[in-house]
Amino acid sequence: QVQLVESGGGLVQAGGSLNLSCVVSGRTFSSYGMGWFRQASGKEREFVAGISWSGTSTYYGDSVKGRFTISRDNAKNTVYLQMNNLKPEDTAVYLCNTIAPAWSPWGQGTQVTVSS
Repeated sequence: QVQLVESGGGLVQAGGSLNLSCVVSGRTFSSYGMGWFRQASGKEREFVAGISWSGTSTYYGDSVKGRFTISRDNAKNTVYLQMNNLKPEDTAVYLCNTIAPAWSPWGQGTQVTVSS
């Protein structure tokens, strides 16, 4: 069974930075494109960023372009999300998964809270 473990969230002031990590086990990580998603309280899950299996292609949701950077280390089965210039509207639980179809179950995610 796949296991997704996200970490690195926290409370940060607007304009600050955080670096999230997601460790994947139970799958051949290097064979899959990966993505970061977020879900704010009372809202639907939203795509944030994606990266190809090799790491050579990346893509972002419009709301985070130019501020967030996704990367991966296939030797460590880990995908990262560097978040800069954070805004209060970035507050959410951040989760990782493969690009559709998503693996089940999802991880618990990591909470990011940005204060104004």
